Amino acid sequence: MNENTIKIIGNEMVKYLNNFQMSKLNEVLYKTIDLDYSDNISNKDYLDRFLSAKKLEGISNKTLINYERYILKMYDSVKKDIRIIDANDIRKFLTDYQTKTNCINSSMENIRCSLASFFSWLEREDYILKSPIKKIHKIKSDIKIKEIYSDEAIEKLRNTCDNERDLAIIDLLISSGIRVSELVHINISDLNFDNCSCKVFGKGNKEREVYFDAKTKLHIQEYLNSRNDDESALFIGNIKPHKRLGTRAVEMMLNKLANKVELNDVYPHKFRRTLATKAIDKGMPIEQVQKLLGHTKIDTTLHYAQVSQSNVKISHRKYIC
Repeated sequence: MNENTIKIIGNEMVKYLNNFQMSKLNEVLYKTIDLDYSDNISNKDYLDRFLSAKKLEGISNKTLINYERYILKMYDSVKKDIRIIDANDIRKFLTDYQTKTNCINSSMENIRCSLASFFSWLEREDYILKSPIKKIHKIKSDIKIKEIYSDEAIEKLRNTCDNERDLAIIDLLISSGIRVSELVHINISDLNFDNCSCKVFGKGNKEREVYFDAKTKLHIQEYLNSRNDDESALFIGNIKPHKRLGTRAVEMMLNKLANKVELNDVYPHKFRRTLATKAIDKGMPIEQVQKLLGHTKIDTTLHYAQVSQSNVKISHRKYIC
């Protein structure tokens, strides 16, 4: 008997044994042929290796932080060697966590997905033989129609701006559909005014080209002409030392404008959803909307975009009646 034989036995027995039983079987088989069976990797070691692998794949820091947070919470709750955690342990953790925190189902599904990514990686790396998450189904949540900005609301925000920078930010958000995290990392050198386009780096540090309209072009140029600094960032603070704006600064700016005109639920991501909805509403192919927004999966694009009820009514009369 050699290591290849042990792997063959493992592949045959995985249908009948759980991770703990397979671990013990491997231990016995390795001892039988007088080979070392390494069994001293801690749960923390597995987590560190997983995070390193995902970082190398280009996963965003925000996602990595969420992975670590939820996996550590599971560790604290289950208190078992990772190789013997089963589906019941995870179900109990998820149930207890939701009861304790009163999390909505969509948030719980995000946690489940984080754990699924971890256990799937453990399985691919042969640290465990079967991922216990495979037995836990997707957590369903109510699908709510999320609001988009009306043309009137956008004009109210634009008319309330008292400087070219804020006006340029609003115009760029609504005409390009970029994420606020992408907006704040744009440099002046990333702009191409000849074809009204801009280079941005999205999730996973993936580069793509986005586009804006002529109105946005003019307001960005007017904003840049008003500046007298050496900062490479496209959008900077209005007061010294004029450093690059962060996402929080953009959010606060929009909240300030919204309060002046008494608008509720004003935030950067709503511009992105508004653009996607209007694009599909006007007949833009979903594959092109996907490319525009920088989504890897088309399902994500469909989740962002909504078709207005009035257009459903018009299409019904056109195609059905």
